[in-house]
Amino acid sequence: MQVTETLNEGLKRGYKIVVTADELESKVNEKLEEARPEIEMKGFRKGKVPMALLKKQFGQRLMGEAMQESVDGAMSKHFDDSGDRPAMQPDVKMTNEDWKEGDDIEVEMTYEALPEIPDFDAKGIKLERLVAKAGDDEVEEALKNLAETAQNFEPRKKGSKAKDGDQIVFDFLGKIDGEPFDGGAAEDYPLVLGSNSFIPGFEEQLVGVKAGEEKAVTVNFPDDYGAANLAGKEAVFDCTVKEVKEPKAAEINDELATQYGAESLDALKGQISERLEAEYKNASRALMKRALLDALDEKVKFELPPSLVEAEAGQVAHQLWHEENPDVQGHDHEKIEPTEEHTKIAERRVRLGLLLAELGRKHEIQVSDAEMTQAVMNQARNYPGQERQFFEFVQQNPQMRQQLQAPIFEDKVVDFIFEQTEITDKEVSKEDLEKAVEALEDE
Repeated sequence: MQVTETLNEGLKRGYKIVVTADELESKVNEKLEEARPEIEMKGFRKGKVPMALLKKQFGQRLMGEAMQESVDGAMSKHFDDSGDRPAMQPDVKMTNEDWKEGDDIEVEMTYEALPEIPDFDAKGIKLERLVAKAGDDEVEEALKNLAETAQNFEPRKKGSKAKDGDQIVFDFLGKIDGEPFDGGAAEDYPLVLGSNSFIPGFEEQLVGVKAGEEKAVTVNFPDDYGAANLAGKEAVFDCTVKEVKEPKAAEINDELATQYGAESLDALKGQISERLEAEYKNASRALMKRALLDALDEKVKFELPPSLVEAEAGQVAHQLWHEENPDVQGHDHEKIEPTEEHTKIAERRVRLGLLLAELGRKHEIQVSDAEMTQAVMNQARNYPGQERQFFEFVQQNPQMRQQLQAPIFEDKVVDFIFEQTEITDKEVSKEDLEKAVEALEDE
């Protein structure tokens, strides 16, 4: 087997691989010898079929396997010997297309090698960690929001008109062309006006009604309504209003606390404070991570594989185009050509991705099975009732596993670098922390 270099420019590599006919024949014979003990053929005992007959019967079929294994073996040995790691799947093609049995195999292999990542001293990086505490005002504001979420409805004074946000209790009977239809009637139905839980245009017509009032509400079912027999048709609902109720926030007391799983109001305040400070900590970490990546992007420079940058620039352009055109859901639009700005973003992403991957490899940072299981469980919550199917989907889908694993791995590498840097804590208000996050999101 011969491997000859044909290209070495920057990160681009090219090699000619020649597998001799003798090597191929030897590999075919080896495969036949392995299988021979189990082969039976008319006129011969099991395992005693002559090699010449085996080769005539099975040799041609095994030749393809031998060719593939030989080329794969040559490639694997080349990468082991050279230390090269291809940035993407190598391009491999057979150059002597008129090959016939008895000829050598000639293969051309080209790829872009991953660059050498230079060592750097993270101790020279200085970072600032913003620390915000959950004050009494923030806790009280969160309690107020919880109380509003747990609101009740109390009857308004007799003769009061229903307002947007009020709850009315009413009977209704829907008719199309004067005839009632299935599912168009109910008694003592509680409806919060403005909740958009009924057909568009229905709730607006009930704003201003009083208890005891009767009103006919005329609406059109949407053209895409789920029930085909109602879609696009005009309906009249005869409504009888029984009660008009106004929303009342729940009182902030121990009873409210028990609704949210706390033993007492003080315990609920403690939980809220912990949750708020966890949110502040996560926001602060995101800011510090961005500052670290900015510093690494400035500090560490190396040649980038053009194929990776080109592929990433295409993804950036595609993603930003869809953000600017949210109405386009599919991908059957015209090809989006990356701009210089897209390429610049891609170069940063590729550089940082390669750097973090190399640091993780060098320091043997890995995502544990427990961390992966937790990540899958977190994602599975988005599919209530289908958690098991989601778990099975992830197990059978390597790409999905990679998508879940990548951010965990990145964060573990970032935490590793944090340990090497000089971090200074700075106490800030909640408002200052929010402004810093908003500024980051606007970039």
